[in-house]
Amino acid sequence: MITYSDRKHYSALIADAIENGAKKKLACELVGISLRTYQRWNQGDILLEDQRIHNDAPVHNKLSEAVRQEILTVINKPEYSTLTPYQIVPTLLDIGQYIASESTFYRVMRAHKQLSHRGKEKVTQRKKPDTLKASKANEIYSWDITYLLSPIKGQYYYLYLVMDIYSRKIVGWQVHDCESSAHAADLIEDIAYREKIDKNQLVIHSDNGSPMKGATLRAKMIDLEIASSYSRPRVSNDNPYSESLFKTIKYHYSFPENPFANLSEARAWVEGFVSWYNEEHKHSAIRFVTPNQRHNGLDKALLENRKVIIEQAKRNHPERWNGRKTRNLTPIEDVYLNPITIKNGSIKSSIFEQNT
Repeated sequence: MITYSDRKHYSALIADAIENGAKKKLACELVGISLRTYQRWNQGDILLEDQRIHNDAPVHNKLSEAVRQEILTVINKPEYSTLTPYQIVPTLLDIGQYIASESTFYRVMRAHKQLSHRGKEKVTQRKKPDTLKASKANEIYSWDITYLLSPIKGQYYYLYLVMDIYSRKIVGWQVHDCESSAHAADLIEDIAYREKIDKNQLVIHSDNGSPMKGATLRAKMIDLEIASSYSRPRVSNDNPYSESLFKTIKYHYSFPENPFANLSEARAWVEGFVSWYNEEHKHSAIRFVTPNQRHNGLDKALLENRKVIIEQAKRNHPERWNGRKTRNLTPIEDVYLNPITIKNGSIKSSIFEQNT
């Protein structure tokens, strides 16, 4: 039975998603209830309690204490201690005994906290993350939120930042005074429009924070047909591109030592940083071209031109190289998120399935 406080929580999530453009049925599905259930809970502006708790009619199928004790006795016998109710009940039937249904067994086991350790203790093995590959711009984005200091101690501004992992371009950003799935949905929709993202073209990777997995954002991404990828729980290095970018931001020479005076000042600083980063910053991971140059497909011609100039200089003054190789100006090709290295050092890419 869903409690009244849970009803309030789910209803608030659904209302927030609807207010931000999600369809009511989809919003309900995302929080795990049906549209009919949501309509039954909400009559006009009133959220109803579960009327079953006020029902004084006699309960004819209430479990007797004797049956409860019999269930507890059975499930703790050595021959049944490793079995689930769906195995116990048929086993009892095979010897001509029926105590209760599988659901009743589960209910009693849950009430007495005997569901978790049935059978041998299993060692939890963390699943390796999917390997995602970007071969051009606008295939894989990484996004996250970081804190910016405000003038009020304990309160922060929140920088939402989305990066294309192929080009390293910051394709979108916003600064707000709160973390919100609705703000994230608005940002993703704006980026999809500006970057002319087609349906089923893009994967967006993030960690497991509540704004990243909120109903409003999930509904928007389903509507845009953008796939989701998430870091593994409690694994800090599954979103390295965003983490590296935040480090670049906060170690930049212009990053203020003191808190931002207000939201407008924070936004103005971020706007200036993003302009510098995309248009002027020679990024070491992409052979020292700018993110905008690579995003716009100009990096190969630029690197080839550099190569021609260096090779000519080497021919003119070979003694200055003294047999040394020239710098590597081969364009970076595919870019991977969570690569899996195999024995020969090459990259093995796993199949990625759209997560909606």
